[in-house]
Amino acid sequence: MKRSVLIPIALATLAAAAMLGGCATPPAPETQVRTASDMTDLDRRAKLHMELAAGYFGRGQTNVALDEVKKALAVRPELPEAYSLRALIYASMGQPQLAEESFRQALKLNPRDADSMHNFGWFLCQERRYADAEAQFDGAMAQPQYRDAARSMLAKGLCQAREGRYDVAEATLMRAYEMAPTNPATAFNLAEVLYRQGQYERARFYLRRVNSQPASANAQTLWLAARVERKLGNVSGARDLGNQLRARFPQSAEALRFESDQFDD
Repeated sequence: MKRSVLIPIALATLAAAAMLGGCATPPAPETQVRTASDMTDLDRRAKLHMELAAGYFGRGQTNVALDEVKKALAVRPELPEAYSLRALIYASMGQPQLAEESFRQALKLNPRDADSMHNFGWFLCQERRYADAEAQFDGAMAQPQYRDAARSMLAKGLCQAREGRYDVAEATLMRAYEMAPTNPATAFNLAEVLYRQGQYERARFYLRRVNSQPASANAQTLWLAARVERKLGNVSGARDLGNQLRARFPQSAEALRFESDQFDD
């Protein structure tokens, strides 16, 4: 599938631990806080397999990661985070049907798992099922204890932009920016949406905030800033940004576009 020019966010967040079962009834809510002493030997074995699976997945070793998830589920078939991670692995392997089945299993057994909702929403966005994706992001943000609402608001705005709903995406990304004004990905994607709507002065404002920090500036942010300056008639500014792009990221596709004067491509 062709990727959007907007910066995607990672799908690597594991769901919070909770009990579940394929046909089993979820246990009653905890009456006390669980600690390490409450873990059984089976819990520890499943936890170890999950840690290994997450590590392998993070290194791109999907087959080995999947094997470790299978081992965790063999020990604890009621483990929702195992289904959630399995969904991410299947998605990365190009198995959307299996990924969706795993996401649904995770959420069936832990309906309030905001991380799984978020990841499922991003998966649905990649599949161009935008309305379903938006429902998952909204569900995640509705969870009282969810601490990553800004992340889901950003993802929701990205999805709306991918769908071509730039006016709606602008409002959503503005909310995400207000929630996390120091997140460079939010500022860049908001600037991208503003650029697509011809709001070049506003796009310049957010891009300057991103590119003023060397750690957050990259080929995409410098190239978009150069294109914005070009649209505003600031030819020298566009050239200066292009020269920075060429000096810092000479092998990037954006540097090649600058060299070829493809500002409107």
